Amino acid sequence: MTFKKQHDNIIGLTDVMIIDNGRLYQAIKAAALGNTIEWFDVSIYGFIAYALGEVFFPSSELGIQRMAVLATFSVPFLVRPLGGLFFGALGDKYGRQKILSLTIIIMSLSTACISIIPSYHSIGIWSPICLILCKIVQGFAVGGEYIGAAIFVAEYSPDRKRGFMSSWLDFSSIAGFLLGAGLVVLISFMTGPDHFRQWGWRILFLMALPLGLMGLHLRRKIEETPVFQKHVTHSKKKGSCELSTGIRATRWQVSLREILASYWRSGLTCIGLVITTNVTYYMLLTYLPSYLSHNLHYSEEQGIRIMITIMLGMLLLQPIMGLMSDKFGRRPLFIIGSSMLLCCAMPCFMLINSGMIELIYCGLLILSFILNSFTGVMASVLPVLFPTRMRYSALAVWFNISVLIASFTPTISAWLVEITHNLYVPAYYLMIVGGVGLLTGIMMRETANLPLRGTDPIASNLEEAQELVKTHHINTEKKITKVKQQLTALEEKRSPVIH
Repeated sequence: MTFKKQHDNIIGLTDVMIIDNGRLYQAIKAAALGNTIEWFDVSIYGFIAYALGEVFFPSSELGIQRMAVLATFSVPFLVRPLGGLFFGALGDKYGRQKILSLTIIIMSLSTACISIIPSYHSIGIWSPICLILCKIVQGFAVGGEYIGAAIFVAEYSPDRKRGFMSSWLDFSSIAGFLLGAGLVVLISFMTGPDHFRQWGWRILFLMALPLGLMGLHLRRKIEETPVFQKHVTHSKKKGSCELSTGIRATRWQVSLREILASYWRSGLTCIGLVITTNVTYYMLLTYLPSYLSHNLHYSEEQGIRIMITIMLGMLLLQPIMGLMSDKFGRRPLFIIGSSMLLCCAMPCFMLINSGMIELIYCGLLILSFILNSFTGVMASVLPVLFPTRMRYSALAVWFNISVLIASFTPTISAWLVEITHNLYVPAYYLMIVGGVGLLTGIMMRETANLPLRGTDPIASNLEEAQELVKTHHINTEKKITKVKQQLTALEEKRSPVIH
């Protein structure tokens, strides 16, 4: 990253930040790897739920055992808002890079610790308690991870490429899920089904440790974001000026009351985006593998192979959606995806329940396309909602509250199917969420190609910076002309009254 000041005689050009592409790509890799670890854990937890149930909840009936494992999956989300509030405040005060280095250490260690927990047969009730404790610590760290990574990438990205660059963050989520699924198949094959249920599954959780070390190395090498650096410099200058005039210095802390009261509209947009995206995410990638094996009686291995194929398609589509959001806007993609979820959820589950493998793939592919239309825009939209001084804190609060709500999707879906014996309950669930997404998409503000809130424009080169300045002046002139027209119209209405 470099700040380049060009010719002072070109009005406004010195205000545009120009980002070095090499630093930008390093920032994306550093941010994405932590996200890969998070979803690697989600993936293996969902795919080996049957094995974890036998190890940690062996005395329960199969259905209750399965719901207990899925409920444990939801436990970390209870502490995510606390973790988000804690790490968000630190991120706004000390910087994004430092906090992301801390969260990846805690996240990888807590995931790896699951691999050494003794079984229920060895230590009794302490076995599931230790599992829950590990998941709680993990959830606390994850509370500051995704949002921190999304902000990190967004504050490095040029305005006209933010959708494409941010899409790689959710690309890494899908890659983590795919990595987990592939390793489940590989290790299960190498150890055999019996040994895998006894001890093979532990290898998967242990692998979070080397992944975490790689992520930490990348994050410690990268510089703080240019947007936050400029914010710190500006705040210090403002603080010095205020102190010299006897006025108190600028506050670094952001109160929860201010986040909830002053930015509630942005908060509601965040909630709608995140709930729609994450409910679809957890339904497709966490609940459906278990649905295929438990409710539709496919083997675990066959269900995993189906999901691997679907995720490969999602990987290819993810950056394309990011590019499309830069070209056509975030709102159109989100509205189209929400409308499809509302209208196509039931037909998709009819295909999934058809008993024909080709139709199952077709139903899952439609759902994955819908999910891509959400993940292709979410990471680029969220950081624009709040100003730099509170971006981490505010997003961490609203985002993690939303994820907490969405996290119960696998548990609630499994419970509803269990008590109603209706295999189409998940489709009704998705239709309701599609309605929430459609309302959010209609109400949200378009943010494509615009600077982050309260931040100077960011470009990738001088030519782009000149275009941004030119566009800014054209838009300013249009606004001035509009105001003049409104004043003229008011003056015309006023004249007859006076005379």
